[in-house]
Amino acid sequence: MDLFKAIKQRRSIYPHQFNDKIIADADIKKLLELANWAPTHRKTEPWRFKIISGDFKQKAGKFFKMVYWNNTEKPKTFKAKKILQKFEQSSHVIAVCMQRDPKESVPEWEEIAATAMAVQNMWIASSALNIGMYWSTPSFKESLQDLIPLAEGERCLGFLYCGYFEDEVNLLERQSDISTKVIWKK
Repeated sequence: MDLFKAIKQRRSIYPHQFNDKIIADADIKKLLELANWAPTHRKTEPWRFKIISGDFKQKAGKFFKMVYWNNTEKPKTFKAKKILQKFEQSSHVIAVCMQRDPKESVPEWEEIAATAMAVQNMWIASSALNIGMYWSTPSFKESLQDLIPLAEGERCLGFLYCGYFEDEVNLLERQSDISTKVIWKK
């Protein structure tokens, strides 16, 4: 696939748009390998990923549904159900984490940015494999450590829901032109 086309076609594909086809773990590993090639200042390589698949998806979905229910002042049944459904509808869920450099040799925002670039590498490459993705940063993301142990200085930045989707999915167009976001001074 042409790189320019892959970047322009990258879109959020939501879990309810996924079909039931399971992504091969080998394809997820290919995407993770490309994530590892993201730019990183001082070579801290802060990205960390926790892969949730198989039967563990159901356990994780139920866990986060209960975290939401027990930690929200006025929880809504619809929202709780939707949390579980996102896990059930996805082939794989990747917990996107960032490991802070113990020496703090770079500002934290640079490590967050590097982790986001790692995700972008995966997301662009997923187009070549016809895999859809959706990155969500729910309020319960901090509770990941109660389900999957995190290293000291590591924190969850969100969840990347992954799945195959039908070609007919309506991909939204960009809302504005780049010219509205750039100022040239010569």
